[in-house]
Amino acid sequence: MARSRFLITGLGGSLAPRLAQVANGQACDVLGWNRQEVDPQDLIASQTFLEKTRPDAIFHLANGSVDWCGRLAKFAAECAIPFVYTSTAMVFNHEPNGPHQIDDERTARDEYGQYKIACEDAIRAENPAAIITRIGWQIDPEQAGNNMLMALNQWQERDGNVGASRLWRPACSFMQDTVAALITLAHNQASGVFHLDSNAIEGRTFAELVAALKKQFTREKWIIREHEDYQHDQRLVGSAELMPPLSSRLGF
Repeated sequence: MARSRFLITGLGGSLAPRLAQVANGQACDVLGWNRQEVDPQDLIASQTFLEKTRPDAIFHLANGSVDWCGRLAKFAAECAIPFVYTSTAMVFNHEPNGPHQIDDERTARDEYGQYKIACEDAIRAENPAAIITRIGWQIDPEQAGNNMLMALNQWQERDGNVGASRLWRPACSFMQDTVAALITLAHNQASGVFHLDSNAIEGRTFAELVAALKKQFTREKWIIREHEDYQHDQRLVGSAELMPPLSSRLGF
């Protein structure tokens, strides 16, 4: 049986390397996109690279131009292969409050959230069968980058404590569970928008989550400073069947 070939962008980031690790363990060949060798904004070079590699699925996890998103999605549509994109909970502003449904109006006011909205729209315009996943803050015991556990370590070092709001219910998941859902969606040839959030049902507060992480990963030096300075129910609801609850990882 031929091995599947996954093109995964963003391998210099946080989540994509975990995705590549799992894909390799499932006997898939992982192809990266080296921007030093192939400029995503070079239309001819990009098209040549895609036609030469001929992936069986594209997982677009990198940040880049909105145009690049659209072109990757279009190529996937033309080849009838799965296209998976990771968007963000940040497409929703904290007002109006969540939990946020899949079809809720995207209300982002910040630059990053608006950028992700533009990417979502470009993808859907070129590929109605695309898989768009909105994710929250990722948790991993080792991976660097945008990782909640590592960020909390940095907060402790910087501030001498870890500030944790009792009024914030974050969208968040362990990386391994997010990766599993991304691969499942691709294998099932799903389409549409999906919310990947392990906190969707249980609604743990950030203060509860930080306390559980401290215990689970023996962060004895953390001094947790609970507060109520930030209020937001950020949860992403609507696809709970794809994600195990946080309690399965943290034993609340």
